[in-house]
Amino acid sequence: MSTPPLSALSAPLLLLRMFSAEYPHLPAPRLDVTTVYPDLLTLSFHDDLAGFEAWRDALGLAAESVSHHVQGDGRTRVLEARADYAGARLHLVGYAKIPAPEAVRSRAEVDS
Repeated sequence: MSTPPLSALSAPLLLLRMFSAEYPHLPAPRLDVTTVYPDLLTLSFHDDLAGFEAWRDALGLAAESVSHHVQGDGRTRVLEARADYAGARLHLVGYAKIPAPEAVRSRAEVDS
């Protein structure tokens, strides 16, 4: 099996270049480009749903298009949105910890 050339990733790399020129003020995401899915650019935010929302808003993705699920035995909230841009597929994802029930209770006791 031969390794594809860098040009195989041209669609997501072009999209990344466009985003870096148009949105330099937005929070920097974790980036993922791979030959496994050569037309896909993934922007992910860990413990930063505000960063996810800033990108979602800037890209004009409707809030209704965002899916939500929980993973990690109910400890991690995941927001996802997908779109097509400039010949590439975009996957926007945000992760945030869900406080343990004990931590929520302890905080409520301190606040009261």
